[in-house]
Amino acid sequence: MAIAAILSLFILLSINNNNVKYAWGDIGTASSYNPPYTPTKCNGNQQDQFPSGNLFVSVSEGLWDNGAACGRRYRLKCLSGNNKPCKDRTIDVRVVDFCSRRPCPSTMVLSNDAFSAISKSQRGKINVEYVE
Repeated sequence: MAIAAILSLFILLSINNNNVKYAWGDIGTASSYNPPYTPTKCNGNQQDQFPSGNLFVSVSEGLWDNGAACGRRYRLKCLSGNNKPCKDRTIDVRVVDFCSRRPCPSTMVLSNDAFSAISKSQRGKINVEYVE
C-alpha cells in the first residue's frame, strides 16, 4: 500500500493571538477547477453524484486509492496561502473524480464553489488540513 494512501495523524501547532491551538488531520494542498465537471471517473455523467452546494473534489493519486476514494467525504480547512486567502470555516466535501491532469496541481482539486467557500481568492493554491 502506498505511503501516501495510508491515513496518518499529524499534530499541527498554530499560534493565533497568543493562543495555542491544536488541529488533527492530514496536511495537503488545494486548488480549483472549472466546469464542466462531467464525466467523472466515479459516476460518469450522473448529476446526482454532486452534493448540494456543489462542495466536491477531485483527488490526486495519493488519495485516489484505485477508485476506492469515490464517495469518500473529507472535512477541509484552509490553513495558509499567498495574500492570506483563508476564510475561518471548515467545509465537508465529497470525492467525485480523479485528478487526471499530469502532474496534478495539488492534493485535492476543489470545485469552484468548494474553493470559494474556504478561500477568499478565486485561483491559486492553498494549504489545507483534511480529515476523513
